[in-house]
Amino acid sequence: MAEPIISLRGVTKVYGSGQTAFQALKGIDLDIAEGDFVAVMGPSGSGKSTTMNILGCLDVPTAGEFLFKGRHVETLDRDQRALLRRRYLGFVFQGFNLLSRTTALENVELPLLYRGDDKKMRYEAGMAALDKVGLKEWWDHTPAELSGGQQQRVAIARAIVTRPAVLLADEPTGNLDSERSIEIMELLTDLNKNSGITVLMVTHEPDMAAFARTIVHFKDGHVERTEQGLAAA
Repeated sequence: MAEPIISLRGVTKVYGSGQTAFQALKGIDLDIAEGDFVAVMGPSGSGKSTTMNILGCLDVPTAGEFLFKGRHVETLDRDQRALLRRRYLGFVFQGFNLLSRTTALENVELPLLYRGDDKKMRYEAGMAALDKVGLKEWWDHTPAELSGGQQQRVAIARAIVTRPAVLLADEPTGNLDSERSIEIMELLTDLNKNSGITVLMVTHEPDMAAFARTIVHFKDGHVERTEQGLAAA
């Protein structure tokens, strides 16, 4: 079998020290196959958000190993982790996090601007990403002129404009109604199947998790169980 794109081995995370120390993760072992669509579920305080922060290179484990494409991420310094984020990871959040006074295209171009791409490259890549999420004709609209579902599509376009290997989505349908939620999940499924992007999604909604091929359940700082989602059937 191919090597997993992500592996966690014995990962722990402790916040604080002494009597105030809190162990958020208690020895996580987890493999994510390249091209998988994984839903991460669990109650508040179960460790799922801490794990996603580590996977997103936003935090580091206290102990254990984190391998990304075979490389030990836990040994990287802050700048090296930032470079890994820019090259390989895309992020989608519940709150969209769009700049209110800029157009959809300008929002999507932001990661490329930070990367130093020239104007022509940013425009072409930004328009291609908007086209992929079905919003090419809305490129010059500001977030206030878009629905919640359209704003999340812009946020997804911004996340995929750098062509990431992995898309990390934190409650991507949390601010949307049922119809818009299904549209976003269908879009993520399409990106996973047709663009080859590995998707890791935190959700508390079983009907959204049903779109995933793998469901990982967290409880009390452990991976309680892993099961196939309905999409794997």
